Amino acid sequence: MKLRKILGVLTVFVVAALFLAACGNKSSDKNTLKVGVMTLDDATKPVWDQVKKDAAKKGVKLEFVQFTDYNQPNKALVAGDIDVNAFQTRYFLEDWNKKNKENLVSAGDTLISPIRLFSKEASKGKAAYSDIKDLPEGAKIGLNNDATNQSRALFLLQSAGLIKLSTKDGELASVKDITENSKNLEFKEVSAEQVAKTLQNGDVDAAVINNSYAQTAKINYDTTLFVEDVTGPNAKNWINFIAAKPDWKKSDKADAIKTLVKVYQTDKIGKLISKASNGVDRPIWKGAPDTTSSSK
Repeated sequence: MKLRKILGVLTVFVVAALFLAACGNKSSDKNTLKVGVMTLDDATKPVWDQVKKDAAKKGVKLEFVQFTDYNQPNKALVAGDIDVNAFQTRYFLEDWNKKNKENLVSAGDTLISPIRLFSKEASKGKAAYSDIKDLPEGAKIGLNNDATNQSRALFLLQSAGLIKLSTKDGELASVKDITENSKNLEFKEVSAEQVAKTLQNGDVDAAVINNSYAQTAKINYDTTLFVEDVTGPNAKNWINFIAAKPDWKKSDKADAIKTLVKVYQTDKIGKLISKASNGVDRPIWKGAPDTTSSSK
């Protein structure tokens, strides 16, 4: 009997301790955010390191969860494995929401990162082609195989005068929508994380590569053949932002997320975005500093 009583008392203490610990964690969790990002590199790590320091001064702790492909961060956000993510464009999220019947939203704009068409290298540090016109007949071009990024790449190629599309503004384009292809270009469609490898391995003559992957793969920006115009009518579709659940403003993380957006959208971070990326990325929120003078 005594043993049962002792066990009973211990059980009560254990349950109470667990309950108090849970309550304590829940309270502290309000000021902790798990932020989903793509693999941090030389262009993004300095920015997020500074954001983390500035958020900490405001009482918010940031923990970064890194992903290697575009298919995972939104799934992790919906599942509650992370609180927000920062990796995608408006167009990408709209398409993802439709396909997955979700309604993730933007909590705050971050940057715009104009994509580029890169030439393969003839030798280390030297581009095989120095001009769009130099691309040979039947040249192979590497493209992302996901709908939004492929569409963006094809519109870039159209702006460069290499192809013409039947797609109207606001619609996604695919290789099937190419109506004119004067150089008879061939397209190698692979996942976003593989496009840079196709270029580096010499499998293609040129490739349209998203900057996050181009920088991670250390693609030589001197091999750029054409740069996306971020002032055009479709530029708003390619703005990056911090994404959250649709009800985030009513969640216990609301204040922490607002703090994250506030410390990110500062002149200091805007200038650091440009500096860390060597002018490739540009801050894009309302009132962001003009860094175009340092962009390539």
